[in-house]
Amino acid sequence: MFKSACYFRIADDFVLPPLEALEPILQQAQFLPCGATQPESQGWVAPRGRKSSILAESLNGQLIVKLATEKRAVPSSAIKAAIDEKVERYKAETGNERVPAKVKKDFKEEALLDLMPRAFTKRSSTLLWLDTIHKFLVVDSPSLAGADRIVTALLDALAQVPGTGNIDLQPVQTQTSPSAAMSHWLSTREAPWNFTIDRDCELKAPDENKSTVRYARHTLEIDEVAQHIAAGKVPTQLAMTWNDRMSFVLSDAGTLRKLKLLDVVMDGVDKPGKDDDGFDTDAAIFTGEFSALLPDLIEALGGEQGEEAPKAEEAAAAAA
Repeated sequence: MFKSACYFRIADDFVLPPLEALEPILQQAQFLPCGATQPESQGWVAPRGRKSSILAESLNGQLIVKLATEKRAVPSSAIKAAIDEKVERYKAETGNERVPAKVKKDFKEEALLDLMPRAFTKRSSTLLWLDTIHKFLVVDSPSLAGADRIVTALLDALAQVPGTGNIDLQPVQTQTSPSAAMSHWLSTREAPWNFTIDRDCELKAPDENKSTVRYARHTLEIDEVAQHIAAGKVPTQLAMTWNDRMSFVLSDAGTLRKLKLLDVVMDGVDKPGKDDDGFDTDAAIFTGEFSALLPDLIEALGGEQGEEAPKAEEAAAAAA
């Protein structure tokens, strides 16, 4: 399922429209491969894969959709070579050494049209899960910039469903920044409740040099790590495990990557049969685990902005 996670908060009053109203809208914007001279194409595909034609999957009242993007990129070196060839031919035919800017622009457009049909395409797809129970929207992307495309596409689709209106959607902002929290955990060698710190970390200086120290498969409970932080370096990535059930890497932007369900979660889960794509089982397990992980992570980062920070006595009682 999801390999990374960028998450947003949905307004409490949002109600998911009936899927029978959303499905035709997604079908109208379903994915089609790039045409011969088309640099990019995007559209919805079935989350279950090619054997399915359903674009809006429902799981316990929640929504899972998938957006595919295909790009046909022409190498800049090939474009430059084609333009240079056209420029030399122009000079020979006209006797002019100077080539007007407009002519060069026309040459570039001609070169792109000539080379585009021969360019290789690269296709990618992104899952999106709209959790109507806990009011989260989760995108399989390690960055907000990468999530923007699919979030915009979903909002556009929902806006076309009569009576839905706009969704109040905001990235989750926590009371404590992830970098400050990671600094504290590494310096004190104390992980937050329900989490453990693993063996991968990146520390980066916030100055113009951006000097970086990386630890891979290395214990982080050493004085050296605390000394780097004391010297001003800031954690930008930290590998962690939640409740011995899911591992991930937390970034300084609060996004997660390298999400992995651990063996204890998968033990006892039946393997899909010949005619079963395993989608329902995988989706149910992942959404169930992640919907429990996310509140714990937000709490470890001081809670969401706008919420009252828990009192010390309450936090201690909860931990006990």
